Amino acid sequence: MARDLKYTRNIGIAAHIDAGKTTTTERILFYTGKTHKLGEVHDGASTMDWMEQEAERGITITSAATTCEWNFPTVQGKTTPESKPYHFNIIDTPGHVDFTVEVNRSLRVLDGLVFLFSAVDGVEPQSETNWRLADQYRVPRMGFVNKMDRQGANFLSVCQQVKDMLKSNAVAITLPIGDEADFKGVVDLVKNQAIIWHEETQGATFDIVDIPADMVDEVKEYRSKLIEEIASYDENLLDKYMEDENSITEEEINTALRAATIDMAIIPMLCGSSFKNKGVQFMLDAVCKYLPSPVDKEGIEGIHPDDKDLLEEDQKKIIRRPDVKEPFAALAFKIATDPYVGRLAFFRAYSGRLDAGSYILNTRSGNKERISRIYQMHANKQNPIEFIEAGDIGAAVGFKDIKTGDTMCDEKHPIILESMKFPDPVIGIAIEPKTKADVDKMGMALAKLAEEDPTFTVKTDEASGQTIISGMGELHLDILVDRMKREFKVEVNQGEPQVEYKEAFTKSAQHREVYKKQSGGRGKFGDIVFRLEPAEPGTVGLQFVNEVKGGNVPKEYIPAVEKGFKEAMKQGPLAGYVVDSLKVTLLDGSYHPVDSDALSFELAAKMGYKEVAKAAGAVILEPIMKIEVITPEENMGDIVGDLNRRRGQVNDMGDRNGAKTIKANVPLSEMFGYVTTLRTLSSGRATSTMEFSHYEETPSNISEAVIKKAKGNA
Repeated sequence: MARDLKYTRNIGIAAHIDAGKTTTTERILFYTGKTHKLGEVHDGASTMDWMEQEAERGITITSAATTCEWNFPTVQGKTTPESKPYHFNIIDTPGHVDFTVEVNRSLRVLDGLVFLFSAVDGVEPQSETNWRLADQYRVPRMGFVNKMDRQGANFLSVCQQVKDMLKSNAVAITLPIGDEADFKGVVDLVKNQAIIWHEETQGATFDIVDIPADMVDEVKEYRSKLIEEIASYDENLLDKYMEDENSITEEEINTALRAATIDMAIIPMLCGSSFKNKGVQFMLDAVCKYLPSPVDKEGIEGIHPDDKDLLEEDQKKIIRRPDVKEPFAALAFKIATDPYVGRLAFFRAYSGRLDAGSYILNTRSGNKERISRIYQMHANKQNPIEFIEAGDIGAAVGFKDIKTGDTMCDEKHPIILESMKFPDPVIGIAIEPKTKADVDKMGMALAKLAEEDPTFTVKTDEASGQTIISGMGELHLDILVDRMKREFKVEVNQGEPQVEYKEAFTKSAQHREVYKKQSGGRGKFGDIVFRLEPAEPGTVGLQFVNEVKGGNVPKEYIPAVEKGFKEAMKQGPLAGYVVDSLKVTLLDGSYHPVDSDALSFELAAKMGYKEVAKAAGAVILEPIMKIEVITPEENMGDIVGDLNRRRGQVNDMGDRNGAKTIKANVPLSEMFGYVTTLRTLSSGRATSTMEFSHYEETPSNISEAVIKKAKGNA
């Protein structure tokens, strides 16, 4: 019998580094009976951080998926005859900025998100990045303020930060009873009752008690705020609220709060301490009550493969509903290499059913693929299953060719689902194998790692013959080199980190390029007149406009001109760096009835691109990083002075928990080895987080040095 999707929750756990994501996931696995021992991150024994590097560093590097069941509703932590088993697919994501790709691809396939905040640190830089990603994918979420037992914990202050800094309607649905070392329970504002946990049962059981006398007024105030927010969202409750807010029932509050959460109009905020086993079961109940199931969405939209080259307005939309009876459609969101089963493709099934041993169509490659086995994942362990149905998340083996973002579907009903966009790498290093025996192994290892991680690229520098690997930061590349050594037994030497510059055009320029070649017999001829200019803001890639009148350039040669410019953009005219965006308008041209062919026009475009570079104001762009430093006040002057020396631009200075914060934008090229300098300047007391912000034009002296270096390598 097909599982009722109403009781399925596909959720992620996301936050800034060190807010307690993995500990929270470990508690969920313990309370749902998936594990019988609490795995601790600080002991290197957590279930979800299964990689050696994760255990050693105490951080999450790769997103890990697992499934479990939670009975809801319960009474005082115990199952009742009304309890229904809710099926959870959970993805625990990394918090470190270098591994944002893992959050990005997870959010693409999740229905809801539990967003963790530290009760002491509140909204941190990576919280903002992950929140923006969740907004981009329109993922409904709720907030869980963790670490309420820590000194300096302040639940309501974090709720206010979520409101102000993340521009969202955060509404408290619980209030803490006690804080810091005295944190012992919560008031449930929906039920209007208090919960006190039993210390001796590790928080597994609790008592429902009257609201503490000293909290009655505060509870009344915040319950009133909650009901006011719900009533302003749900017009049906507005009249009732105006007459008497106490007449709104618990069921009405829950129904309206669920609708508002799914609509992203309200972010319910809860609190607890995962490490001390407090508040996790309450949070699981809230996931069942307020976060969406797969059937809360009408369906997922896609297009027919035949329409992929058409303009967006000409593409016919296809909807796949979350139903077993619909044709199968799924999205591969992560590729992993397992030493025992080989290449694993993690995927979310949106519609239909897939049986192990059956065939699917990969609409990117156009190939049929046989799925030999399907697994349900539990961190790095695979549990074989016979089939997977709409609304579920699983992994499969048997693919000859699969990439992140590929659509897998029924071959008789093809569809392309929207893929994922990943940021470009900002830092690279040159590597070489240590021994001759490592040469072949290195190529294989790099290919497998690049297949797993879309933000990791490998290229060969044509001039020097070096292999350059690029990624999102120094830690990202460190981990990848470490994985090559441990998993693939490849030893490499590495060079100095290099910045991934880009090139751009700043002015508009018009040019005529005639490509002519006579070599006896049939020649080559292509003549184009074009205007090259910066692309419109927000555009990525080539914006190509054809304005040729009267067939001066035959229609069949126009795609060749476009292809020529697309290829040329891979190498900028100044130093050979990529040109990210460009607008080209083809104005006119001519052709020869015998000598012209597609290749002639492609070459004319490539040559014209190089010729027009100077007139179009070609410049070098450098990656600018957003940095936040938290420091004692006495070291502030030295740290700001150091950032200024690094060409940094300080944007904001503030206070956080008795320390000072400095926010600045600094070029990546100036930030290598910064952590060591910061330790020295602050005697080890300051900390920093850094993430990519944007690209910006490089000052002329730096630009000249970059071009000179690139030409020196050539």
